[in-house]
Amino acid sequence: MRNSFYAFLQDLTYLDLIDVLLVSVFFYYILLALKWTKAIQILQGLLALFVLQGIAYIFQLQTLSYILNGILVSTMVALPVVFQPELRRALSRLGQQGGIIGSTAIKEVDGTELKSMIDEIAFAAVNLSGTRFGALIVLERETGLQEIIDTGQLIKGVISAKLLQTIFWPKTPLHDGAVIIRGNEILAAACYLPLTDSVVDSRFGTRHRAAIGISEQTDAVIVVVSEETGEIRIARDGIFSQPMTEEAQVRKALSRELSNKTRKTEIDVRKTRM
Repeated sequence: MRNSFYAFLQDLTYLDLIDVLLVSVFFYYILLALKWTKAIQILQGLLALFVLQGIAYIFQLQTLSYILNGILVSTMVALPVVFQPELRRALSRLGQQGGIIGSTAIKEVDGTELKSMIDEIAFAAVNLSGTRFGALIVLERETGLQEIIDTGQLIKGVISAKLLQTIFWPKTPLHDGAVIIRGNEILAAACYLPLTDSVVDSRFGTRHRAAIGISEQTDAVIVVVSEETGEIRIARDGIFSQPMTEEAQVRKALSRELSNKTRKTEIDVRKTRM
């Protein structure tokens, strides 16, 4: 046995090590993409089936093995359909890393304009919070949101607190939906966002589920104002920030999220999973 092990080591080359490393990284990022989604539970179920299949093979349980084989084959065929949302998100994130033909309008906004944008959005969010008017503001980054924009009403207006407050005033026809911001302009309002399939806190309604949903599928930064509590939260990567009520808190959080500097971690420990 020892001789076989030594022979195995001697046959290894640096290409084999690179191969193993790349496969490990590949599966690591797959598991990372599936974390906090229903897909991870499906994988756990598949693992249980494979273990049961192994037991059936070892003890030669032919009937059970036949049934499990059929289930596993059918499951493998259905996996692309079952994992469609997760696969879409993973491919979208891969495209963000490539950055070849993505939407980069937010990067083209200079520092002064960006600060002005953040000030206007933060001021509007706090005022909407004070009047208990719900709001959903999506800031497009690398991932293009054109298909979301097409569901709403095109505006192409300058970003201002007054315009945002007017849009989300409950008696306007545009208040029910999301505002999409691209670069330094409000591009559209009353847009429909995909709802998350993840489990969220029961106190959150459709607006918050939509914020999480679009943040899971894209790299957008979403500002949510709750009409029930007045709390302001920022959604990013399927995670909510801590609730905020002060304008300075919102400005600081937006400045951090919209900064062009690379973040050190994918999930910041300051945030909590909902």
